[in-house]
Amino acid sequence: MNSAYLFIMLGAALWGTIGWFVKNLYAFGFTPMEVVTLRVLTTAIILLTYILIKSPEKLLLHSIKDVKYFIGTGIVSIIFFNYCLFTTIELSTIPFATALLYTAPAFVTILSLILFKEKLTRVKLIALLITLFGTCLIVGIIPLNTETLQLNSILFGLGSGIGYALYSIFSKYALKKYTSLSITVYTFIVASIALLPFFPYATKIHLLMDPAVLFYSFGLGLLPTAFAYIIYTYGLHQTEASRASILSTIEPVVATFIGIIVFNEAFSHIQMVGMACIIGAIMLIQLFTTKKKISHAKNGVI
Repeated sequence: MNSAYLFIMLGAALWGTIGWFVKNLYAFGFTPMEVVTLRVLTTAIILLTYILIKSPEKLLLHSIKDVKYFIGTGIVSIIFFNYCLFTTIELSTIPFATALLYTAPAFVTILSLILFKEKLTRVKLIALLITLFGTCLIVGIIPLNTETLQLNSILFGLGSGIGYALYSIFSKYALKKYTSLSITVYTFIVASIALLPFFPYATKIHLLMDPAVLFYSFGLGLLPTAFAYIIYTYGLHQTEASRASILSTIEPVVATFIGIIVFNEAFSHIQMVGMACIIGAIMLIQLFTTKKKISHAKNGVI
């Protein structure tokens, strides 16, 4: 197999392990927003160290006004989407949360139509309808199952998809001046600065002295975030973006297996069909869209 494909699939598979780290941090008493803080801080430290060693010139800001892009990617997108994702994991299951997160490409299509006047092609429309159908299967609307219908989980899950999609929207503006690595580093720096003042140090600082907590916190920032981004981007530079996006759909598969096998979480056959529909919709867009105008939500920041 092409080595670039292996790097892409490994990066995506690492993204799929996010729920494992999050669940284990919850066991120590951390809230979703506190886990978001731990993730963005450790990622910022790791990526800042990496860029200072590899390409320090990429940290140069063209204008102080450009910080607005990173407020968009860091606060409006990363903090919001991570909080929604981690809350969904807390309220429901890892497979459920991951499936709804993958509605992001559908939201990118809708937002691109509104903001950038991108044409809504027949393929995109079909993909949107398939995504909608798959989402209905996952949340229990089709067939209607009031016992599994969890409004809070659904809203937070869809919120994660919207927040994830917003990263592509804000990045579209920033990519005119900065590389994807620069954007990612500044995104996590801004997110860390925004969250650190609100971390409950008085009640949680003692937990950070626990080696297990440090392991899960550092691991969350390193493996499914910083390292996954680096190797995914390395593979992306050696292959087509459309193929990379298709290969990256291994992520929800890994996340689903972790949820079901490691945490014994329920995920019905109907929900699996729903997830397959969403993944299929992503593949449909990538296979039949010949020109990519918006960067895919996968810029390594999931």
